[in-house]
Amino acid sequence: MDEKLKRSEGEIKKEQQLDQFSVTESFDQVHKEDDNYPEPTAEDWKNLREVADSVPSSAYLVILIEFCERFTYYGLSGPFQNYIQHPDPGHYPADQPGAMGKGQQTATALTTFFQFWCYITPIIGAVIADQYLGKYRTILLFSIIYFVGLIILTCTSIPSAIASGAAFPGYIVAIIIIGLGTGGIKANVSPLVAEQYRSRTAFVKTLKNGDRVIVTPQATYQKIFNMFYWGINIGSLSAIATTELEKNVGFWPAFVLPTLMFIPCIGVVLLGRKRYVQHPPRGSVFVEAGKLFWLSTFKVKGGMEACKPSNLAVTHPELAAQVTHDDVFVDELKRALKACVIFLWFPIWWLCYQQIANNLISQASTMLTGNVPNDIMQNIDPIALIILIPIMDRLIYPGLRRLKINMRPIFRISLGFFFGAVAMGYTAGIQSMIYNTPPYYNHPDGETNWISAAYQIPSYVFIAISEIFCSITGMEYAYKKAPQSMKSIVMALFLLTNCFASILAFALVSVAVDPKIQWMYTGIACAAFICGILVYVLHHKRDRTDVEEDAIGRSEEQMDVYNDKKEGSDKA
Repeated sequence: MDEKLKRSEGEIKKEQQLDQFSVTESFDQVHKEDDNYPEPTAEDWKNLREVADSVPSSAYLVILIEFCERFTYYGLSGPFQNYIQHPDPGHYPADQPGAMGKGQQTATALTTFFQFWCYITPIIGAVIADQYLGKYRTILLFSIIYFVGLIILTCTSIPSAIASGAAFPGYIVAIIIIGLGTGGIKANVSPLVAEQYRSRTAFVKTLKNGDRVIVTPQATYQKIFNMFYWGINIGSLSAIATTELEKNVGFWPAFVLPTLMFIPCIGVVLLGRKRYVQHPPRGSVFVEAGKLFWLSTFKVKGGMEACKPSNLAVTHPELAAQVTHDDVFVDELKRALKACVIFLWFPIWWLCYQQIANNLISQASTMLTGNVPNDIMQNIDPIALIILIPIMDRLIYPGLRRLKINMRPIFRISLGFFFGAVAMGYTAGIQSMIYNTPPYYNHPDGETNWISAAYQIPSYVFIAISEIFCSITGMEYAYKKAPQSMKSIVMALFLLTNCFASILAFALVSVAVDPKIQWMYTGIACAAFICGILVYVLHHKRDRTDVEEDAIGRSEEQMDVYNDKKEGSDKA
């Protein structure tokens, strides 16, 4: 059944004017309100297990967009550490590829800056999407910007450009433009994939084998974001190809490959245009939120609850006639603010994760890697995720639900911090082993000690496990808890926590050198372990209200009234 058949002519006309597009929904989503799909009772919640709904086909198109973009991002960023740190070997194949010869500290600082920039620019993309263009048009705009940066990076990495000294300034300009492009996409593509699923309430369904189950948005969003993150990591395997190209041919072909792969990304955005489910930008959403904060802080006693229009109509009728928000928006914003408190812990976890993009690469350069480049080791992380995510999604999570154990977000996030701490503690132990191995011991200075890089494998596996619990759950949590009109900005705020991790990493650059770096890993491990305990102790009660909070929202009719009220205010 086409979604438009369910809607009024006025709504269809409005969506056409706003460049909206419909998609065929799943059977469960369309029919869940029928008598065959009743809402679960208290007894049902007690006795029936939760399962995920089917995923709309349009969600797979969005995942394909992210796959292409991540193929590009990881393909070009994989060689960055070597590109900056080591000098041009003058010939290829090379034992140690390089271009600029700026050293490990400069390389770590610049790659950390790139990560910082890529996670602060989502704020820009989110504001443009939620306030002005909507998610689809914003993704298209920033895809073009992204492509310009790719062209600059590729052109300045050819041998003649490296020889003339153009590689360094070209790299700086390119990462600024690429970071702007990827940030604009990043803030919007994950909310867009979740928006393809329209059901907001749980319902009871009888499976073919006769089992009665509860189909919940919580389990479905968990499944969608698992699939989304799986697509990300399939794309990130491009770093295997690009690191091989940098070692055997040079950096320019290593950057040409991801540049060419970005073309299908733009193609999928354009060709799938009429299939995406979207929500129009609210227009004045930030002004609306700002006014609500102003009222609750300075004009109306009783906090945000007292600023609901239904309460203002009784206590401050003159203000009730002026506000454009509704009661639901107040509840949504309160829910989002509570979620943002959880995000404050994430910089410590991101600090663990960031080590795989720079310091673990440098660590591998002091170990025996055989005939493969040192920076290929980082691909163990996505390979582990490609294996582990389906296991979690198809076996572990459903198995636990059969036992009536539903791993709610806060518990999963706490586990993510724990596994991040284990990864860093193990890495510190490997660094100690390197320092106790000849011939260079604790001053390898980029030379190779006689210890196999295979010892690094558990570090990447533990980080991968922590990503499943922290990164995927963080995206899921940001989407579920955000107001309908502020999905991109709340997602951007979650991604912004990576920037604060980059600031911490900048502060640690001075100790990211031999023989101090093992103590840096130890300190990060201790911080992550302590934060994991605090997250659970301080916030575990939020898991008890997770389903109730996620049910906050508007029906189609309420959304029409909400938008009409805003349009009437604008005309006035």
